[in-house]
Amino acid sequence: MPQGKVESVPDDGLTTRQRRRQHVLAVHTGQGKGKSTAAFGMALRAWSAGWPIAVYQFVKSPKWKVGEETALKALGETGKGGPVVWQKMGEGWSWIQRPGSERDHAAEAAEGWAQIKRDLAAEAHRFYVLDEFTYPMKWGWVDVADVVATLRDRPGNQHVVITGRDAHPDLIELADLVTDMTKVKHPMDAGRKGQQGIEW
Repeated sequence: MPQGKVESVPDDGLTTRQRRRQHVLAVHTGQGKGKSTAAFGMALRAWSAGWPIAVYQFVKSPKWKVGEETALKALGETGKGGPVVWQKMGEGWSWIQRPGSERDHAAEAAEGWAQIKRDLAAEAHRFYVLDEFTYPMKWGWVDVADVVATLRDRPGNQHVVITGRDAHPDLIELADLVTDMTKVKHPMDAGRKGQQGIEW
């Protein structure tokens, strides 16, 4: 794909403009760092285009301070780009731990996925980041066939990016854009822990 030019034009009866406006499913997977970072970079572009954005984080703790969350929420409040909704463990749905109960992460993930399905059906947003969503799929907390069917049949022009290691082969097959982040070197290899501004 040199200089952004397509290698071949499909005989699908669509115009270039129609093809350009098709929704995109992107998957950022692999063992390397940068999967979520790349997804949030896409979200910044979506915000700039004025699209309503929804971020759903499935594995990160509500106690973690995520730099991208602070930045995107602040941008969403400016009124210049698109509005931003951010959901993660501990905020909304049943993800608030109740006294005397142990958290059922599988049930929480299933409830989160059910909310995403409702949002997709209602075309509530234009751009979705499903951060670390490959893990609930891998662990059997959400049904892979249901995820694939829902994303394949989503209405309108809703773009979705999914991050996490070990993306399911069926998800990869469905996706329009798949990037495998390969680790070459990482500071942790030398015993250095994550630091603010780099890792979060």
